[in-house]
Amino acid sequence: MAFPHLQQPSFLLASLKADSLNKPFAQRCQDLVKVIEDFPAKELHAIFPWLVESIFGSLDGVLAGWNLRCLQGRVSPVEYSIAMEFLDPGGPMMKLVYKLQAEDYKFDFPVSYLPGPVKASIQERVLPDSPLYHNKVQLPTTGGLGLHLALNPFEYYMFFFALSLITQKPPPGTLHVRTSDCAYFILVDRYLAWFLPTEGSVLPPLSSSPGGPSPSPAPRTPAVPFASYGLHHTSLLKRHISHQTSVNADPASHEIWRSETLLQVFVEMWLHHYSLEMYQKMQSPHAKLEVLHYRLSVCSALHSPAQPSLQALHAHQESFMPTEEHVLVVRLLLKHLHAFANSLRPEQASPSTHSHAASPLEEFKRAAVPRFVQQKLYLFLQHCFGHWPLDASFRAVLEMWLSYLQPWRYAPEKQAPSSDCQARSVSERWAPFVQENLLVYTKLFLGFLSRALRTDLVSPKNALMVFRVAKVFAQPNLAEMIQRGEQLFLEPELVIPHRQHRLFTVPTFTGSFLSSWPPAITDASFKVKSHVYSLEGQDCKYTPMFGPEIRALVLRLAQLITQAKQTAKSLSDQYGESTAARPFLSWLGFYPADTNGSYSGNDLDEMGQDSVRKTDEYLEKALEYLCQVFRLSEAQLAQLTLALGTTQDENGKKHLPDCIVGEDGLILTPLGRYQIINGLRRFDIEYQGDSELQPIRSYEIASLVRVLFRLSSAINRRFAGQMAALCSRADFLGSFSRYHLLEPGLSDRHLLSPVGRGRAASLARGPRLSLRFLGSYRTLLALLLAFFVASLFCIGPPLCALLLVLGYVLYAVAMTLLTEQGKLHQL
Repeated sequence: MAFPHLQQPSFLLASLKADSLNKPFAQRCQDLVKVIEDFPAKELHAIFPWLVESIFGSLDGVLAGWNLRCLQGRVSPVEYSIAMEFLDPGGPMMKLVYKLQAEDYKFDFPVSYLPGPVKASIQERVLPDSPLYHNKVQLPTTGGLGLHLALNPFEYYMFFFALSLITQKPPPGTLHVRTSDCAYFILVDRYLAWFLPTEGSVLPPLSSSPGGPSPSPAPRTPAVPFASYGLHHTSLLKRHISHQTSVNADPASHEIWRSETLLQVFVEMWLHHYSLEMYQKMQSPHAKLEVLHYRLSVCSALHSPAQPSLQALHAHQESFMPTEEHVLVVRLLLKHLHAFANSLRPEQASPSTHSHAASPLEEFKRAAVPRFVQQKLYLFLQHCFGHWPLDASFRAVLEMWLSYLQPWRYAPEKQAPSSDCQARSVSERWAPFVQENLLVYTKLFLGFLSRALRTDLVSPKNALMVFRVAKVFAQPNLAEMIQRGEQLFLEPELVIPHRQHRLFTVPTFTGSFLSSWPPAITDASFKVKSHVYSLEGQDCKYTPMFGPEIRALVLRLAQLITQAKQTAKSLSDQYGESTAARPFLSWLGFYPADTNGSYSGNDLDEMGQDSVRKTDEYLEKALEYLCQVFRLSEAQLAQLTLALGTTQDENGKKHLPDCIVGEDGLILTPLGRYQIINGLRRFDIEYQGDSELQPIRSYEIASLVRVLFRLSSAINRRFAGQMAALCSRADFLGSFSRYHLLEPGLSDRHLLSPVGRGRAASLARGPRLSLRFLGSYRTLLALLLAFFVASLFCIGPPLCALLLVLGYVLYAVAMTLLTEQGKLHQL
């Protein structure tokens, strides 16, 4: 595509828009590469917003763009490779970004599409405490629709890229796409590896401009006054870059701003979803002063009224529910951040080496997780734990949480897993991380317990989740580190003279990583308490993980695990017996059908025996790990099993739900209702009424069943006396008549409901004929099959019918003799 040198950029934009409708995808990308290389930034800046929107889709979700979330290499290999090459961190699109960045162009981004807390904060003229939004808020122009941000090209591109994960929905009719195979997921991984490298420095932008890209947008004074929470300082790093003249300086000091911007954009767009009240509480000087006063043990008269707790603010939670794909992408971010932070050499990671002489990249690695991620991730996880459906899709949230809890898995010295069963001990070097993230371990474990107690643990997917959590917390030395962290938090406040001069500052996790760095707090207790108070407020009510409340919940979970193991085994035995006891003749209509109407199906029909075995293994190991973490003895487990009433009956299979005996019979307890709802136990429901009046089954022909019922009723009324006389005879004819005309097992039935006991006598029914079996599809199919086989042997329908009648008479005679013989043995 050859474009003449145009003075009007709008003509270039119109040409590209026309080509996007007429040319194939590969040709359009080739044209865009040539345009980016040939045209100057002055003409490219007009097409940049349109190009970004055409790639990532519109912010309102109407335009899908390139649909990167559904683009896969194995489905569309050509389009996939072209898109990935074009959007690669070193590809043409990034060259365009850097080309525009060098000229300090700005692009408007509407505030209305930002996450809920940020949008509400800016609209109320409250500037969020993040440098990502500083000096960028602009009043709407004449005729404008609302507030907007003035972003540099790199920020504008990353805002669209990050928000497309939330705003873009898969087109209707799209098949389920595995997230790890889609182009968007792989692009996130490439951007993280490029801008947050675990080895080496951040690569400089591929730009031929002599001045290079501008490190940060030019300061702009907001058009209206904004109330800002806290003091905002220009990044020391950015001030350093603006005055940098040495050509031998560390290249990372020039380009680290891109890494900082990338991380802030990802965290803000993907994790910043909670109530405005909570955001204001966490960032306001008033809340910080409360914590400061509390930590310095100031007289209670100086305290201002306490802010509402986190639980009270849940009512104002933003109505946002992340998708499973969203959670998987956040997990990828957390795993890479752990690897990025742990790539520091031991001498660099040591607090004693923390000085201004450290390189900007080393400072950024040290500050990435605690300053940018910790606070918002905790609230994001709390939101997911409290609002995610009680189904197997919670596994994605669970694995994201467990990935954050185990930074040692992503450390460079991590060894390959050993072949033996003995787990490696968690090193003491991770104790500061555990203490500074105490709530992520303890409070979220409590949230998981509340979910586990409400799920069906017989399901192998739910059993696997309990096993995964128990296995992680059972790693040697981890429980001890959590317990030490709790002890540090719960130790009483003492005003020690050598502490009185120290200024306690709640760390601001959202600021630039080199701006307003708080003074180092060496006291471990101060660190733990600052973590808890900064996330929950100074009025929080902390529940110790190893205290009596959570221990009681763990014991309850152990009870349910034991119950679920027995239920899984019982269902497995039932499934095996029902399969073995169902003869082939039952499908031909010669085996008595289930007339009680009880539900005999269960999840094992779909899961199979292998899933039952897995469930038993998961629950067995989970119970073992929970016993290790909370030091539960075998005697306690045995006592709990008995208290739950899990002793088996004489057959070792059937268990009634937990009940108490009342005046009108059995009354379900709350535990019994839980067992019934989750399918752990059930009553044996047996049909007690007239078998002829049962609801018509799905395997029966409704009209034929009604006709047969009228016919049999007419015969019973007409010959009632004769049938009664036949059944009263003591000879073989009487036995033969009783076998066909009396309902079997009627005398053995007993009513379970106390309401109907007074009417039990009315249920006695005399001999009668039932023709309902002829209305079954299986019976008719068996008759047709018999006539078809007879026709192959040249046997006509009348003779075939006669043979069938004779065969049934012989069968009935044999069954009559066996029935009479059984009664004699019983006498």
